[in-house]
Amino acid sequence: MSAPHAHDNDTQTTDVVEEIVPMMPIVLPVVGAVLMFLLAFIAVSMA
Repeated sequence: MSAPHAHDNDTQTTDVVEEIVPMMPIVLPVVGAVLMFLLAFIAVSMA
């Protein structure tokens, strides 16, 4: 029959997406602000 320890997950794999999701409320506004600043800087420097 099947092995008795076939379904044990002692070494649980860590998913990268699951580690990043709790930080999204902080990361998204910061990245958005940096992107807006860079776009505004490029627009002002070209004008």
